[in-house]
Amino acid sequence: MTDKLTLDEIARRAGVSRTTASRVLNNRPNVRSEIRERVQRVMAETGYRPHPVAQSLASQQSHVIGLVLPRRTEILFNDPYFPRLTQGIAQACNDHDYTLALFMMQSEADEQKFYPRISRKGLLDGIVIQVGQIGDDLIARLLASDVPTVVAGRPLQHPNANYVDVDNVAGACSAVMHLLHLGHKRIGMITGDMRTTAALDRYTGYCKTLQEHDLPVDETLISEGYFTEIGGYEAMQRLLPHKPDAIFSSSDAMALGALRAIYEAGLTVPKDIAVVSFDDLPPATIARPQLTTIHQPVHAFGVKAVETLLDVIKNGPTPPRRIIMETELVIRESCGSR
Repeated sequence: MTDKLTLDEIARRAGVSRTTASRVLNNRPNVRSEIRERVQRVMAETGYRPHPVAQSLASQQSHVIGLVLPRRTEILFNDPYFPRLTQGIAQACNDHDYTLALFMMQSEADEQKFYPRISRKGLLDGIVIQVGQIGDDLIARLLASDVPTVVAGRPLQHPNANYVDVDNVAGACSAVMHLLHLGHKRIGMITGDMRTTAALDRYTGYCKTLQEHDLPVDETLISEGYFTEIGGYEAMQRLLPHKPDAIFSSSDAMALGALRAIYEAGLTVPKDIAVVSFDDLPPATIARPQLTTIHQPVHAFGVKAVETLLDVIKNGPTPPRRIIMETELVIRESCGSR
């Protein structure tokens, strides 16, 4: 019987108009509390469940959130950061009764096909987009549309965007400060992809800390690793001839590559070179020695991105939401400090 119930029947049983029943169903305002309770009681007693398509049309909401990852597939599946972020976003969507739709942008052609699809009214209630390389125009196009959007990461060229990020500068400062406290002076850095704000901010923190301790920023001790393990390996090979006594790696993945290059050179960690990285993802504890690293709450970051997006959907895009989450130094074996 409940499968055949219509909203008209619910309205008749509650003694209200169909319009009022619809307003209650879609949690709209301007319904007296006693009438709202009466309609809700009839729905509960009858086990009424609206057809999802009909409800979406009535409320003009799809209850679908899009996650856009502008990265090549091989990077997405090889970097543990993205699965962890996606887990947090998916959990938050489930907790709030939203469906998650995943969009992976492999090329500019993919972006050209993607934008017209999501611009259709009613397809997505909102979008979480992982910040891409500086200069990408996809975020700009989304921000110019009427689709609520939250950026995962600080979009350097869009200061008025809604975004959630971690304090990359402070995290990098903490990593370098720890190495300085251990007595290291020739501290090298393996940067991430310098076309991204995360890499730039961590580089800023590295330089800032050295300069505050009257140490020069030696460009021969800095090499770009692009946030990949092979990139970290090749960057470390370039740094070894310059004899760093410590390395700050902008990610755990790059630190794993750096460890391999150090061992292949006949050196040991932390006796010959101390290593501190950034992320605190599972590879940090699998590494030998285990990595001292800056913990960023990636799962909670994904949850917060969805919660921020839901706030934008409900309350509008202004004022811009700029949420910065804290990081924490996790000391293990690779730095030589117990």
